[in-house]
Amino acid sequence: MSVTPMSPSPDTLQKFIFDNAAVRGEFIDISATWREVLSRHHYPAPVKRVLGDMVAAAALLSANLKFNGSIVMQIHGDGPVRLLVVECDAELRLRATAKLAPDAAIADDAGLTALLNASGKGRFAITLDPADKVPGQQPYQGIVPLDGGDVATVIENYMLRSEQLDTKLWLATSDDAARGLLLQKLPYHGGKAEAVPLSQEDALETWNRAVILGSTLKREELLEAPIDVLMQRLFWEETIRVFDPVHPTFHCSCTREKVGNMLKMLGREEVDGVLAELDFVGVHCDFCGQHYQYDKVDCAQLFTSDAPVEVLIPAGEAKH
Repeated sequence: MSVTPMSPSPDTLQKFIFDNAAVRGEFIDISATWREVLSRHHYPAPVKRVLGDMVAAAALLSANLKFNGSIVMQIHGDGPVRLLVVECDAELRLRATAKLAPDAAIADDAGLTALLNASGKGRFAITLDPADKVPGQQPYQGIVPLDGGDVATVIENYMLRSEQLDTKLWLATSDDAARGLLLQKLPYHGGKAEAVPLSQEDALETWNRAVILGSTLKREELLEAPIDVLMQRLFWEETIRVFDPVHPTFHCSCTREKVGNMLKMLGREEVDGVLAELDFVGVHCDFCGQHYQYDKVDCAQLFTSDAPVEVLIPAGEAKH
């Protein structure tokens, strides 16, 4: 008798809201996407821990945006890690990459501060890049100092400072899994927390109780227990409304056409300079590892085409 192997469970993001209260939340298991990222890169263990937390956090934040476009989360570092980038679009398709200093020496127990904020010059940025820009429209970007010793704390501080939103995050990453929990206090306006009739005192009490419950969550639980089990363990005394789950995936948006447009933006003189030295132009995507190569004929066709040049930023650049 043959046995058909079971397909791995898809990544899942589960939204919920405290009924007649002032708190919304999300659990995420984004382990399959995380393993897809790791299959394309070989990072030291401390870098993987920080980048995996960012992957889970980017999906959690993106799911609350009423926005047709991509959220790009970046940490610019001044230590052995120079850059961490995670991009998540409106369909919860993600990609991620890290750039290390050429001479990077990373201890096995290095935390976020040692990796990215050794001299206190690290920066955290979130960019909202609309998919349907109008002429002249620029992406929105918020940049703050790297305030916190882990990804969860950095994002909590960013959300409070930049968005005036009380947010709590619990994140956990291993080589096989990346998972998280987000709780957010709904904005309070004149006797209402969004659409929920509630006194300010009750709203604060509900929020504090939710945070206390979330803080009982252990790292091993978050990494191993199913989402429905975690929700039952933490909030079994609360009345919670659960929404249909959504399923994040790995996706890299690089294409040969986009790379060609990027070369056209560099200009013929610069491209011809590379061709004179190497006989080809090679471009490597830092996110998925795809390599694109253009010989002299390919490049000549690029610059004789009448097709418009899109405004693109190379995959290897710091901003996307």
